[in-house]
Parts: sequence; C-alpha cells; structure tokens
Amino acid sequence: MHIRDLPHSDPGVPDVRSGPRFLLWLGRKQLGGQAKALGWGTLHMASVALVPAVVGLALQAVVAGSGEGLAEAGALLAVIAVSVTVGDTMLHRTAITNWITAAARVQQLLARRTAALGATLTQRVAAGEVVAVSTGDIEKIGWCVESASRFSAALLTTVGVCAGLVVYEPQLGLLVSAGMLVLAVTVLPLLPRATRRADLQREKAGRATELAADTVAGLRVLRGIGGEELFLDRYRLASQEVRRAAVRTARMWALIEAVQIALPGLLLVGVVWRGAGLALDGRIGVGELVTVYGAVTFLLFPLRLFQEFAMAYSFSRPSAQRAVRVLSLRRGGNKSDDRSGRVAPGTGEEPAGAAEGGTEPEAKEALGGDLYDPVTGLLAPAGQLTAVVCGDPEAAGKLADRLGGHAPEGDDCASVLLGGVPLDDVPLASARSAVLVQDKDPVLLSGSLRELLDVPNSGAVPQHRALEAAQCGDVLDALMQGNADPGGDPLDASVTERGRSLSGGQRQRLALARSLVTDPQVLVLDEPTSAVDAHTEARIARSLRRVRADRTTVVFTSSPLMLDQAERVVLVRGTEVLAAGPHRELLRTHAGYRAVVTREPENGARPRAGAAGAPSSTAPSPVSDGPRLAQAEGAEHA
Repeated sequence: MHIRDLPHSDPGVPDVRSGPRFLLWLGRKQLGGQAKALGWGTLHMASVALVPAVVGLALQAVVAGSGEGLAEAGALLAVIAVSVTVGDTMLHRTAITNWITAAARVQQLLARRTAALGATLTQRVAAGEVVAVSTGDIEKIGWCVESASRFSAALLTTVGVCAGLVVYEPQLGLLVSAGMLVLAVTVLPLLPRATRRADLQREKAGRATELAADTVAGLRVLRGIGGEELFLDRYRLASQEVRRAAVRTARMWALIEAVQIALPGLLLVGVVWRGAGLALDGRIGVGELVTVYGAVTFLLFPLRLFQEFAMAYSFSRPSAQRAVRVLSLRRGGNKSDDRSGRVAPGTGEEPAGAAEGGTEPEAKEALGGDLYDPVTGLLAPAGQLTAVVCGDPEAAGKLADRLGGHAPEGDDCASVLLGGVPLDDVPLASARSAVLVQDKDPVLLSGSLRELLDVPNSGAVPQHRALEAAQCGDVLDALMQGNADPGGDPLDASVTERGRSLSGGQRQRLALARSLVTDPQVLVLDEPTSAVDAHTEARIARSLRRVRADRTTVVFTSSPLMLDQAERVVLVRGTEVLAAGPHRELLRTHAGYRAVVTREPENGARPRAGAAGAPSSTAPSPVSDGPRLAQAEGAEHA
C-alpha cells in the first residue's frame, strides 16, 4: 500500500469488541507493510550491531600488526555503512507509510460511521469526544500500529546480539542479557500512571475548551445579564485545573525519562567495570572488551524502541477504546450485528459502493409508499401532508428520529416501515435518499448560500422556489446587507458559522429551504416553524403543502396554523395513537387534542365553534392563535 493510493477503496469491517482487538485488526489489515518494515528494520539494526564486532577486529589487527586484517575490517565497515544507510532510509519510508495508512483507515471508518449515524451521533457520544477521536486519537493509534514492526525488528536484533555475546564472552554476555531484561521491564509500571494523568489532563482541557466555546457563543446574552465576570472566573478555575494536570503529567514523564537515561548508564558502567577487571586479569583482550562495550552501547538503541512501543501501546489503548465506542454504534433497531461486533453484509451498514452492480438503484426505486411506525401505530399516507401532535417535545424528537431510521441506541423496537419495507433492512444510502429528517435545531454550515443549498436533490424543486416557499425574502436581505457586493447575487452571500448572524426564525427558514431543495420521497420536519411569527408561518404552511404535493410529509407541530393545512392530523401520546383525522374535526370532538393545541385543560370548556364548527386558523381565536402569534413574534425578534 502506497500513500498515493489513499484513501482506501474499502477500509474493511473493524473488530470493535475491544480496543486491543481493534489495534490487532488494524495490524492484520496491513501485514504487507508490517513485513516490509520488519525486514528493513532488521537489516538496519543488524548492520549497526555488526559495527562493534568489526571495530574489534580492526583493533585486533592493529595489535597484531596485520595490514591485511585491517584492510578487511575497513572493507567490511564500508559495506556495513551502505547497509545501514539503505536500511535506515527504507525503514523510515515504510514506517511512515504504515503510520499514515493506519491513521487514514481509522479516519475513514470514523467518517463513515459519523455519516451513517447522522445527527443521532451527538445524542450518544459527546461532540468533543468525536472531534478528539478524529484528530489526536487516530495519530496515537497509527503510532502504535507502526511501532509494532520496529519493535519486532528490535526484539529480533536484541536476542541475536545477546546470544552472540553469551557465546563470544559468557560472563559479560550473561551480565548484559540480565541487565537488558531488567531495563526492558523497569519503565512498564510507570506507563499506566503516566497515561492516566495524560487522559485526565486531556479531559480537563476539553472541559475548559467547551466552557470557552459556550462563553463565546453566548457572549451577547452574558453581556445582557452581566454574567461576563462570572463565566470568566469559571474559565480561570478550569484553566488552572488544566495547568495543574499538565504539571503532574510533565513530572511523571520527567521521571520516566530520568529512569530511561540513568539505568542504561548504570548498566554500561557495570559492564565496563567488569570487563576492565577481566582485561587486567588477562582473561579477555582489548579488542574483545571494545566489542562488548560497543555491543552494549548498541543495545541501548533497541531498548529505546522497546520503551517507545510500550508508550505507544499505553497511549493508544484508551484512544482505541474511544474509537471503538464510536465505531460500535449502530443504526437503532438493527438486529443483524453479530456477537463479534462486526456488521453483517446487507444490513444497511455496508461501505459505500458495496451495493454496486445494479442492486442499489433497484433498492432506491423499490422504496416508497406509506410510512408506518409499528411502535405507536402512526401512519403517514403516501403523498399526503401529515401533522403529528405529541405535546412532549422530547418524545416528538425521538419519534422523528425513529421515522428516519435512527432509533436511540439499545432500542429493540420494530423498525419503521416504508411501503412495507423495514428501513433498517435496506442499505443506508437508499434509506437516506428516501427519508430526510430535519431536526428542530438544524445546523447551518458556514459558506455561501449557494453552497448551503447545494445538496443532493431530485431537481424538482429549484433553489429559488425553495427559498420562496420558506419565506426567506427578509433572510436574503439580511445576508446581502453584510455582503461585500450589495448588488450581487443573493445566493453568493455568506452565511456565518451556524448562522449566528441570523435570528432563530431566519435560521429555521433557511434550513427548511435546504430540505425542500433536497425533495426526498419522505420529509420529516420537527417543529420547523417554532421560532417564526404567525403570519409568516401561515404562508409557509400553505407553500409547504403546494411544494410537497404528491410527496409524503410529516410535520411535528402543535401550531393551529400548520395543523389546519395538514391533510391528516395524528395525536400521539406516549407509545400510542390516540386520535387521527382533520384538524378542525379533532378540535371539535377530542378533548385531549384540544387541550394540547389550545393549551386549555382537558376538562375545561370547549371553544365556541365557528361557521365550520371549529375555530378558524385564518381568524385567530383568543384561546389558540392569539397566544401563538405573540409567542412566535417574540421568538422571531429575539
């Protein structure tokens, strides 16, 4: 695998049973690269290990006055120099390739899982953790996978050198072998503590960053209530906690570095002391002493690789566990994951392109028909505008997610059916192209308005028509006021990050326009006009029905203005449908529905019927539309 071949055409199906298993899976996925690094690493370190022996031969030749022996030693050193250079260069090349390849594989897997889960990801895992896994953690994981081959090469070379020393000079060889074993395991007990301190520092830094981001986002509100100093004091405390955690982490790593320097030095002193005594007694020659000394000096190099691999594994194990926590998340209600944590083919979790060969287009064409939730019994007939009244915003949000095939984690309820086909049993791309869910708090990415509306679409609803249907005229005016070219195309106007320069109602309308441009077979809207004034909402409701004609639309709302435009209204409480029918009929006949929509108690007096036997949505009643108008206008201008 070469870096130029990235990204991977298929990153594979990861083993997410645990962090170590995931690391092992990553290593197996690039055995070729690991074998190359092992070969080049062994060549490099074996060549370096031969240098002391050749130097010893040269000294022996000098002592013996042999010019031929000295020339042979020089020739061997020249060959070794070439071998060391080639081995080191190729080892570095393959090691970096392995690192980047493993990190890219993890990043692709995380991106694919993020895309598969959509907005439900942040409901299961904190957004900051997802960012941390996608940035710092993948580097640690790649480091561990890459260092495994260098560790293996160092281990082979160390065993070979120690065995050669035992044969060459038994007393010093046994001393060196025992010392290397002690040095290799001395640092291991310190690494877990250092890792825990580093994780604690990272956690505290994440909290401080989150606090700072929240403070900046709400700075206008904080200034309005005089809370700037309060939040500044909180950030000071959080910053000091990060500083103290960083100091504790630095102290531990300073101790580890001191041990890594002091103990090898003591071993080298001990070997030289013992070797000098043997040389004075005449048991070994000067050349032999130099050879043993050079071998011990060389062994300090693979010893550092042992400690590096231990550090890499110690750091990457919690990182891999965090990555596994994200990668193990599945679309709610999916029953086809096996016990190993791998995903079986055909479950809607396949990588993009897995359904090539004509099966994917057929699956997309097959999706359509009524949308049915077997948990509540909610039915949204095909081609109609269905309004759902829940009364509980949290329950409405969960039901909207389930209608889009994103049930909460651990939800074992039956899958939502689209045309009789369970959404969890179809490929994810097909489900996404058929059903679109717009959250009550949609995200607007920064960029131009044209880029915001440049989404996968059927082409049936042009951008200008979607903006008109969502009543975005004043939004375009507001964007053009901040544009460098006031006379330019409004679609080229810039939208700030998350649309912070716009009001809540303006953001909602832009998000609605984006959803209308997409023009999915089924569109699920969760409170799409909760921050819009009543007059604008009435126009949006009428336009929505026209634009979405012959398309299935489900709107979660309790606004009479939107409910009056719905062809079918469903009242859901808990996990059951209590009533279904036209808005005005339900107002007249169902006290529970009337209580939710008009905010009056269920046992209160029924509202006075108009000409049609129920309040009119176009003429605000003092019970329902009047408070709704005041509340919506206040939200729009907040």
